[in-house]
Amino acid sequence: MSHFVIACGGTGGHLSPGISLAETLIDRGHKVTLLVSRKSIDSRLLEKYPHLDFARAPGAGFSLKPLAFLRFVFSQTHAVLFAAFFLLRRRPDVYLSFGGFLTFGMAVVCRVCGIPVVLHEANRVPGRSVRLLSGVATRVYLPPSVKIGGLPPMAVRHAGFPVRKEIRPVPRAEARAGLLMPAGGRMLLILGGSQGASSLNTWVENSLDRFAAAGVSVLCVTGPDKGSGRVEERTAPDGSKVVFRFLPFCDRMADALSAADLVVSRAGAGSIAEFTACALPAILIPYPYAADKHQDENARFFELQGGGFVVPQERLETLTAEALRVIGDDNLLARLRENLVQLAGTHDWRMMTDDLIGLARERAIASGSVEAAR
Repeated sequence: MSHFVIACGGTGGHLSPGISLAETLIDRGHKVTLLVSRKSIDSRLLEKYPHLDFARAPGAGFSLKPLAFLRFVFSQTHAVLFAAFFLLRRRPDVYLSFGGFLTFGMAVVCRVCGIPVVLHEANRVPGRSVRLLSGVATRVYLPPSVKIGGLPPMAVRHAGFPVRKEIRPVPRAEARAGLLMPAGGRMLLILGGSQGASSLNTWVENSLDRFAAAGVSVLCVTGPDKGSGRVEERTAPDGSKVVFRFLPFCDRMADALSAADLVVSRAGAGSIAEFTACALPAILIPYPYAADKHQDENARFFELQGGGFVVPQERLETLTAEALRVIGDDNLLARLRENLVQLAGTHDWRMMTDDLIGLARERAIASGSVEAAR
């Protein structure tokens, strides 16, 4: 049995794949510790997984603003000390990070101690932490066709995004019943990422009359502190019931993705992977201030693969018409779903499990640990 440490806190886009990979490794008989941040988003999601072992690690995001930069330096110094004591107690065989501000301290100490450092990049544009640490990594997992200059070929593997095992298609009638949404008619899902998106919340509020007139129900996940669970019912021109439901947080994502005919969302890699897993067509609005414009590249690739369409933030006034066009076209929706089923087959990530176990075994053999090498 090997021990893996997975740094995955700070955002839903890091935490979700960490949980998925951890459960897969545990199912294979190995021990996993998840390093998470002290943010509330981590606490809320981990409440659903009491069977997982996790540790809260210090860390703060990088910024050039004077006070924020000092906080970053202090937190990373703390992170190095935390990592040193953590490794003395836990003695892991492999360290894997999904990027973000939790990566550096543990990666540095693991490298010094001879523990393999593995990085996973989910976005089409590699993030700062992955780029900076790729040179000290034993393995770097990248999306298909994405490259980082200077890495030896033996260090790179192409892998998809580890999607949690519960994110799978659910029968539509069951999914809508679980969400208290109408069994018939069209349903639009609005997602702004783990923190919500105020601009999308405002857009959908201003578009409710048009959706009601078209007989389209809406489930909007507003983000924490941006919604109060409001529900509004209307009657469509054909007499059917239309429901508009606003949730600050949704812990039934498989139901939400299975109940909807179309999703309007930011273009995070994790969200796109979940839409692909559930064959849900999407209209993506890349977050315009994302680091290195990585959401623009994520969205562009998704559109080129035929999974949906892209509407830039600066053209938000066209979004209602575009959403109504797509959700009202049965043939188009069917074609998009077929494309997503094909796309899912090219984004396999489960090879990571065998690869990580292999790295742990190699280290065990090198260190003479017979038990861990089994």
